[in-house]
Amino acid sequence: MSTRTYHDPLHHGISLDTDQPAEAMVLSLVDSAPFQRLRRIRQLGPAFLTFHGAESSRFTHSLGVFAIARRAMGRLIELDPSLKSEQGVLYAAALLHDLGHAPLSHTGEEMFGTHHEQWSARIVRDHPQIRTPLESFAAGTADAVADLLEHGRSKRGVIKALVSSQLDCDRLDYLLRDSYSTGARYGQLDLERILAAITLAPDGEMAIHPKGLMAVEHYLVVRNLMYRSVYNHRLNVVCNWLLEQLIRQARRLGPDRIWADATMRDWLWESSELDLDRYLANDDIRTGYHLQRWRDEAPEPLAELCDRFINRRLLKALDVSQLSASLQLELLAKAQTSADRAGLDPELCCGLRHHQIYGYHPYRGGLRLWDGHNLQALEQCSPLVNSLATPADTAWLIHPREITDELREAHANTL
Repeated sequence: MSTRTYHDPLHHGISLDTDQPAEAMVLSLVDSAPFQRLRRIRQLGPAFLTFHGAESSRFTHSLGVFAIARRAMGRLIELDPSLKSEQGVLYAAALLHDLGHAPLSHTGEEMFGTHHEQWSARIVRDHPQIRTPLESFAAGTADAVADLLEHGRSKRGVIKALVSSQLDCDRLDYLLRDSYSTGARYGQLDLERILAAITLAPDGEMAIHPKGLMAVEHYLVVRNLMYRSVYNHRLNVVCNWLLEQLIRQARRLGPDRIWADATMRDWLWESSELDLDRYLANDDIRTGYHLQRWRDEAPEPLAELCDRFINRRLLKALDVSQLSASLQLELLAKAQTSADRAGLDPELCCGLRHHQIYGYHPYRGGLRLWDGHNLQALEQCSPLVNSLATPADTAWLIHPREITDELREAHANTL
């Protein structure tokens, strides 16, 4: 017997036993180059500029998602032994769900215009270091995992629910992990009670036993708070906007005016034709190095944008969520005029960012309660969950520090 243990701050020892075929497959996947790349992708993108402890990686998170999925699967196999046949697909999908992330995770998707689900599926289907262990475990596993990650298709609906739903293993781990790494105490979940409450409805789909209702309600409130306090923190909004402007300027300047290695050239100017090798060659290290080079060597305004990000000279953000769309645009025009008067380029320092936060989405993997007699939608049983189904709209006006006082006065006059 051969075992390997990953010591995790949340899940403690995550041990893998090569005498178990599904776990031997997981070990092979972990040792692959595409999965090791996830060590070089920050879990929370540029959030380390806001929360200095936010340095964890997609590698760490992905192992955590697998650990939770394995525990959930063990519980469900006790209820329905036939689910054992889906063990390999679930383990692989849980482990590989973030395989296709761009540099800086979700921020990189906005910067470069990629979709990690599509790239994860493509890597699973086509990269030999991923496809070979999956197919060696059982023929057809690679395509089954890719279909689950990209399209949400699975032979058993409960497997899809564990990978992508309103209560999936991904969300459980990232809430716990991101709370831990950022120091935000909102993300404390009763994971034990949630996993103990997972059950199967008469139709074979996932459901929650009423004994776990309060733990699930708490989880959904926690998720809502984490989005408001961490994921959509005003400085995260600023960083994301700044990085998008930075890449837009780099693309506008073109390969003749700025330095870029072969990989970054393809990402910037041939992104629609990226092959697997070029895609996987980019990570936080390579992208960060380019930002440093551009800060030192690129023409303005790209050099200035890079310096703002690298040295954390961030723009400000004013919450304008309470204003109508027309008033938001009027205030943006005011900001642009004031920035121009201050000798700044409005295009590079003024912008509006909108977000819609769902605490619970009943039509996207919604949850149900099953007590052995009655099956009900979660939002019908819980007024708290029903209240979370109403989306919250947020709007931030990004602007330079130099016009903050003037802009706040203008904002106050509109309320």
